[in-house]
Amino acid sequence: MKLGLLALPILAAIASPLGGQPPAPAPASAPAEGSGTVLDYGEDGSERMTVPVSIGGRGPFEFIVDTGAERTSIAEELARHLKLGQGTRARLHSMTEVSRIQTVLIPALEIGGRSIRGINAPALERRNIGAEGILGVDTLQTQRVSFDFARQQMTVTNSRKREEIWPDDTIVITARNRLGHLVMVDAAVNGEKVWVILDTGAQTTVANSVLRRKLERRGKLLRSWPIELQSVTGGRMPAEQSMVRRIRLGGVDINNMPVAFADVHPFRKLGLMKRPALLLGMDALRLFERVSVDFPNRRVRLLPAGSAERGGTRMAARGAAKVKS
Repeated sequence: MKLGLLALPILAAIASPLGGQPPAPAPASAPAEGSGTVLDYGEDGSERMTVPVSIGGRGPFEFIVDTGAERTSIAEELARHLKLGQGTRARLHSMTEVSRIQTVLIPALEIGGRSIRGINAPALERRNIGAEGILGVDTLQTQRVSFDFARQQMTVTNSRKREEIWPDDTIVITARNRLGHLVMVDAAVNGEKVWVILDTGAQTTVANSVLRRKLERRGKLLRSWPIELQSVTGGRMPAEQSMVRRIRLGGVDINNMPVAFADVHPFRKLGLMKRPALLLGMDALRLFERVSVDFPNRRVRLLPAGSAERGGTRMAARGAAKVKS
């Protein structure tokens, strides 16, 4: 199971039973037709979203969409194939460690009719990324990004444009900005208040040790089992996974959700080592019909699916809500 990039960027990790191997990436999907702002997305082997991008007019190449990544990264193999020039060495904060990584200069990256120029992208091994690259919030920071899981589409819109009207049972949350990331605080895990970061680059959901200790002290945590986290830089870290009975996000509940507990580096980087915190991964986000993240306006919209269930995990909507975090 793979976890997402976060902050500077804090990079994707793999969560698997001890001794397990990460799955191979899925085949690439074709770009969508239309206005160029709506993209059909594919999936890698860990069910993370991938979208087609072009680099210097060549491609398309499948990049993982990661709302937890501050910077866009590229596979070393693709960078060599495209003969991209070297950039500076960067200090990289991954799920498991801090590393010095060589960057390459992407002269122009095109996605959905938009072009972003002059990207210094960390170059990482494809086997650790699971795709040709990772699309971070540096390419999306002025945008509103919507994910339609029913249609398998991602829409990228300038945040200054009027929002599309969603159904009445949509949960609308005004989040806090923490080092460039949107954090929702109108949330709880088994009744314990928690800060939540949406991470589309993560296959699984991860919580910190502060939350685990609170749940254990109050008898709210079920038995756990060992797993291992592996960052895209290759670092590894032990963790414990347990079934959580209820995660509340605004006006919706997610029941019977597997959560990995570990003090991964993103919590330290974002100053969340002393308060309960959760990185909400794709295993939870796919229970919604649609999710929208508006970075400049700090708004998150969640549309619950009518009868969502995946592997015993269920969603229960408690009515529409508009809340400020």
